[in-house]
Amino acid sequence: MDHLEIVRLEQGGVGEYHAQLPGSSEVARLTWVARDDAGGPVRVAEHTLVPRAFEGRGVAGQLVAALIADARTQGFRIVPQCSYVAAQFRRHPDWSDLLA
Repeated sequence: MDHLEIVRLEQGGVGEYHAQLPGSSEVARLTWVARDDAGGPVRVAEHTLVPRAFEGRGVAGQLVAALIADARTQGFRIVPQCSYVAAQFRRHPDWSDLLA
């Protein structure tokens, strides 16, 4: 796997995680929207978008891992509206405490 840097962008209750491989101008992203729920803060993971050039390299999984890491450190739960994020939650039962 090439070196992958993931950056979190956030403004006004919406945000994205961006991943860019060295030498590529394309960006993979996981988009989300923040909201408050009865149980506390929540991020709705809306879409995971990975350019063809990134496919098969585990980039989408690393974007989700960044979201999970932030949920653990920042104390929010996740609504997996995106089918890829929902599938990752099914594969990782140890994340169930983060499921809104």
